Amino acid sequence: MPKDMRRDFADRAELVAYLAAEFPAAAAESAAVSATRGGRRAAEALLTAIQPARYASTRNFLDGAVTRLSAYLRHGVLSLAEVRRAALRAETRPAEAAKLISELAWRDYWQRVYAVIGDGIWEDREPYKTGLEAAAYAQELPADIAAGTTGLACIDAFSRELVDSGYMHNHARMWLAAYVVHWRRVAWQAGARWFLTHLLDGDPASNNLSWQWVASTFSHKPYVFNRENLERYSGGIYCRACPLRLQCPFDKSYEALQAELFPGGAPAATPPRRRQ
Repeated sequence: MPKDMRRDFADRAELVAYLAAEFPAAAAESAAVSATRGGRRAAEALLTAIQPARYASTRNFLDGAVTRLSAYLRHGVLSLAEVRRAALRAETRPAEAAKLISELAWRDYWQRVYAVIGDGIWEDREPYKTGLEAAAYAQELPADIAAGTTGLACIDAFSRELVDSGYMHNHARMWLAAYVVHWRRVAWQAGARWFLTHLLDGDPASNNLSWQWVASTFSHKPYVFNRENLERYSGGIYCRACPLRLQCPFDKSYEALQAELFPGGAPAATPPRRRQ
């Protein structure tokens, strides 16, 4: 019979030391400890603070009004229905909560797909739409990406945030996934495993099927971004100090990236143009 785990600790440091001793394999992956607090009380505090209307208009910006509820949903501290009800209570007009509720619906959809295909989430659901065969993609994540030493300020910052905090903004996840698969030509499975190793909200269904959406094995087009898109939604915080800012691989039009990254492939899915 497995032994019961301790529940009472003098302080957080004692808890961290205990968990490191109980789970040495996990501790060996990284010594970083996320500042995110677990438990129902922390979840409820975030839940009462959600702003669905602001979420809808700012969620793509790294400093937008995202909910940070994903880890609590992943581990069953909160339910999708509970968050939906809170979103509707938070706004006077139900339509203002629609975008947040639609994202909850996507999470539910991924789970339903997972329930049907099981470990099939690790297999390409469809061929790549990039003009390249699956064999063209490396099976291992390059060491410089994992270590955050590519020299690209944005990519390295995303990598460090993933490992150190166990969290990344969804837009950063998309950018990082696109870089791994399309610029470095690494199989999405390698990136998906890396994310699941570190993300506190690492849900296999949402994680893997989102990686497949970026890669184009679960969508009709690959997803890419360019520097203009990254600067807009990050406020330019990475590009200004990037040592490779004058040699940025993302500083091209979408047409040029299409020709460079996807020879003979389908037109890439790109972020919508800014509305004037």
